[in-house]
Amino acid sequence: MFLPSYATVESGPLHGAAYLYDNAVAAIALVGCGERDKAYRIASAILWAIDNDRTWHDGRLRNAYAAGAVASGSAKLPGWWDNTQNKWLEDRYQVGSDNGNMAWAMLALLSIDDVNTGSRFCDGAARLGTWVSQWADARGTGGFTGGTFGHEPTPDVRTWKSTEHNTDLAAAFGHLATRTGDSRWRDMATAAERFVDTMWDPACACFAAGTAEDGITRNPILALDAQVWPLTALPGAAKKFASAISTSEQRMSVDKGFSYGEDRDGVWTEGTGQMALLLKLLGRTGRAESLIAVIESQRSPDGGFYATSVRALPTGFMLDTDPAKPRLYLRLPHLGAASWAALAERGFNPFTATKGLP
Repeated sequence: MFLPSYATVESGPLHGAAYLYDNAVAAIALVGCGERDKAYRIASAILWAIDNDRTWHDGRLRNAYAAGAVASGSAKLPGWWDNTQNKWLEDRYQVGSDNGNMAWAMLALLSIDDVNTGSRFCDGAARLGTWVSQWADARGTGGFTGGTFGHEPTPDVRTWKSTEHNTDLAAAFGHLATRTGDSRWRDMATAAERFVDTMWDPACACFAAGTAEDGITRNPILALDAQVWPLTALPGAAKKFASAISTSEQRMSVDKGFSYGEDRDGVWTEGTGQMALLLKLLGRTGRAESLIAVIESQRSPDGGFYATSVRALPTGFMLDTDPAKPRLYLRLPHLGAASWAALAERGFNPFTATKGLP
């Protein structure tokens, strides 16, 4: 089954939407909590979706699915009825395929299959990796572009490159290489990791968020996950780029936690969990526990965690679906926030599926 990302939303694009990233992180968090049977159910839904898309049969997944049990037929996509237009609508981002989300699905499948090379979960991760491989980019410092956006049969191709996406891909391809012994996955992991390395800016002691559409020009936005994830996911990065932690504390800390970016309008629960986990893995348990206390303050009445401490938290990015509007995190109970809270509390690294750094 797929879990709803925002279980309390009753209408609109978020109602009944199960974002692939949220479900992948939830599956890994369940593994970390010793609930492998529940993680298995999410991973099985991911596998079903690879084989049962309404259009695509090439190994890709969508950015979101309809929440609920997966039984038969095509994997259902989220949508909503628009009274103004008097028709059923689907969100163009939700039906697209971001490569970062593909990487997280790979990590989730491989966290379930941590022993057997030939299992269906490992095979599913390899199929996703094969689809992603076509987006390897020769421009600039290489790496992988963003994926696709919009509806079939001809979705838009995203030519920008993301530090966060390439971090995810480096970890996922690295796991595939270890599991299968296939050198092509190691080559792809190296390409993604090399791109992330080149996004480091010594002048600000930070990672750029990625590149513009030309694949070369750096995106100047400072994003917390682009600072934390490389240190958590890539071998030796926690030592090599340790100053990214200080930069994050100086420029993105707020109310004893962390915001998404430099605006510092409120606490981003998910990102605060990401930093708490990294610090715990580095042995800075006191600071990690203080961040976990901040996360705990964002408990919602249903036992989940609010995505942010404020009504609407800007990210610095604009919506793909409406470039005139900012991309925001809303004060809603969020599956992603709950999952990172669990990972931080357990000290379980989703990039390694262990309680350690790579």
